[in-house]
Amino acid sequence: MNEKSSDMISEYLEVWEREFKGWDFSYLEKYGRMREFPLSWNYYNEIRKYLKDSQSLLDMGTGGGEFLSELIPLPKKTCATEGYRPNLEIAKKRLEPLGVKVYEIKEDDNMPFDDEEFDLIINRHESYSEKEVRRILKKGGYFITQQVGGCNDKELNMYLNAEPFEYREWDLDKAVKNLEKNNFKIIKRKEDKTKTRFYDICAVIYYLKAISWQISDFSIDKYYIKLRELDFLIEEMDYIDVTCHRFIIIACKN
Repeated sequence: MNEKSSDMISEYLEVWEREFKGWDFSYLEKYGRMREFPLSWNYYNEIRKYLKDSQSLLDMGTGGGEFLSELIPLPKKTCATEGYRPNLEIAKKRLEPLGVKVYEIKEDDNMPFDDEEFDLIINRHESYSEKEVRRILKKGGYFITQQVGGCNDKELNMYLNAEPFEYREWDLDKAVKNLEKNNFKIIKRKEDKTKTRFYDICAVIYYLKAISWQISDFSIDKYYIKLRELDFLIEEMDYIDVTCHRFIIIACKN
């Protein structure tokens, strides 16, 4: 192994071992190592429109509570769920001082809430059961979700010769049909395919570690040769662009 190869492995491993907390990509964004191109809507603004008239709010998949904490003042009854245990304590530390109770969730179809408990449920990039959302949402209440579509980051799988993303068929049409089958009225639906830009290979490694579902068997050892090839490509091109696939749905329970 030559000196350059050894240096590259050390650099790859250093970023691989860097801790990822909550749902915070500031390590990449602060130094301009990754950039997501803007969507044609603003999730925060969409939520604010409905939040002002809400008496009870649930944030599904709150991560470390980063986004929810930005929505203050919150309704008196506000709850949050999180399924990734390392994020749970982070979310509790951030949200409980704001009066938010945080629940650990293991199954989408078994939420620890009463029937018709919330008049607004928000969900950013989290899986959900349409039937269970309907059960805990009040009649006339709103479900607002921004989802990551199945085409998201597909080029990373191609560059690394990895298996395609498991949920690559997930898109706006499928999500709308599932909600309509569960007696939701669709108020708004929109889908964007923009870009995510990476400026160095370590940003790619850190990102793939954080979103471990994109390439479920991703590791430095297994993908080292392809990572090196991609590293050289980024050096030559200055960056790579991959698909950023998002859609938003605002639905009302009939």
